[in-house]
Amino acid sequence: MTDARQTERASIDPKLLELLACPLTKGSLKWDAARSELVSVRAGLAYPVREGVPVMLASEARPLEPEKARRG
Repeated sequence: MTDARQTERASIDPKLLELLACPLTKGSLKWDAARSELVSVRAGLAYPVREGVPVMLASEARPLEPEKARRG
């Protein structure tokens, strides 16, 4: 993995994170740097971020494990 890609996985622009919302619940999202995902606890879904671009489609989201969804 290149240095640029590692940096990309490590963070997301905070301003972008403020603007984005879960397309299903319209609620806020949390950044999971370890998995490069935007997490919607209310929807129980994690949206992937590919090459720095959030994929905000429910059909592309990964269901959260029940334990992670409860912890929020």
